[in-house]
Amino acid sequence: MRSLAVAAVLCLALAAPVEAALVVLEEGRHMKVTAYELVGEERIRLTLYGGGEIVLPIERVERIVDDEIDPRDFLLPPAAAVPAARPRRSIRTPSGRPHAAPERWTALVEAAATAHRLDPALVAAVIRVESNWQPRAVSPKGARGLMQLMPATARRLGVTKAFDPAQNVRGGALYLSRLAERFGEHETEKILAAYNAGEEAVETYDGIPPYRETRDYVRKVMALWAGDAPGS
Repeated sequence: MRSLAVAAVLCLALAAPVEAALVVLEEGRHMKVTAYELVGEERIRLTLYGGGEIVLPIERVERIVDDEIDPRDFLLPPAAAVPAARPRRSIRTPSGRPHAAPERWTALVEAAATAHRLDPALVAAVIRVESNWQPRAVSPKGARGLMQLMPATARRLGVTKAFDPAQNVRGGALYLSRLAERFGEHETEKILAAYNAGEEAVETYDGIPPYRETRDYVRKVMALWAGDAPGS
């Protein structure tokens, strides 16, 4: 099994060139990079924006977010009337609707959601977008497992085995619950944005950061949670 895991990492660990990405270290320091590449299972090589490279233990990296501004932030608002917004839902109130988790993961999702007072449908939506229910998924940024926890985040949440589905989902659910305590249980978009881009980014922009990746992520999860997306 370990050889399969290593193979999966190597398949995903090709250098990922980007215009720019923000690397947030566990001590809170930020670095701008133009590429990142996993080196084996435990290290990551970063190409610095101003030139040069640095190799760090993956456990020092809290998250990596593509620093690509959503161009819609610079468009003038349309003159047409904006439809009325839906009432904001609490992520702690079970929706009662089917959450579309595959049968093998249903009990795990519901147990983690119950333990941390979350709507199972939201937990399932996050997993669907994060890993598409692949328990050994490894992103090019080094995030792991069903809920795509970075090693530094996993350690902070008490997750010692990121590829263990039960630990991973419990850790991800705990993180969502802590974000609800920080931003408010009705602030679902802020909670999801923080899950993707980090708490500091959400507080800096007082809402969803203007990163295209984060904006797309929030839209996808919200659509699944609301039942508006195919397969939700």
